[in-house]
Amino acid sequence: MKSFLFFVFILSASAESLHYSINWPSGLSLGEATLDSTGFSAATGAKSNLKSWDFKLDIDASVPGFVVRDNYKSMAADNFCTVQLDKSFTHGKHKSDEHLSFDQQKHSVSRETRNGGGKSETDVGECARDPLTFIQFLREELAHGRIPPQQNVIFGAAYSVRVEFTGAQPIKVGEQRMDSDRVLATIKGPSSDLTVEIFFSRDAARVPLMAKIPLSLGTFSVELQQ
Repeated sequence: MKSFLFFVFILSASAESLHYSINWPSGLSLGEATLDSTGFSAATGAKSNLKSWDFKLDIDASVPGFVVRDNYKSMAADNFCTVQLDKSFTHGKHKSDEHLSFDQQKHSVSRETRNGGGKSETDVGECARDPLTFIQFLREELAHGRIPPQQNVIFGAAYSVRVEFTGAQPIKVGEQRMDSDRVLATIKGPSSDLTVEIFFSRDAARVPLMAKIPLSLGTFSVELQQ
């Protein structure tokens, strides 16, 4: 118990929870998502003292008779290099549950599909990142006036991500008009080749306000709920 209390005492947390609506191309609601970010530091103080990050993304786009739920959790070091990623989803009768362990020193990722699905190992580059960690890393870079270089983002397979800043753009989020920074993210992977528009707030937090995702059925949107 004393060890636990000491651990709680020396760690302080900086938490953020963002709620989004997922919309059909028509604008009708398809579902919702929640993105949680928690940064831990060795003592209370400035954000620069952060030692590790926890990220979590929950998606629910279920319709009557067909369940669509995705859950992702990742842990990263203070330099936004991923430590581990857990990903699970239920899409109707199709279910998956995976754990990815990142060995940044050996530049490798071990991927395990739970419930007897097998294991594999993949070589990765320096400071490999999962999608949740990459989003936070991108926010930090934008806040400092930088654009991260093209890199592979690990989501089981490796996806090449190239980010381009296109400038300031006013957008409407719900009933509110807001200034934003527009970013294009080109994503290429084993079965993906698309360019996503992402709009970030222009304050120091660089909150993701909206994303537009082109799919075969049209362009879906993800919007921050105020």
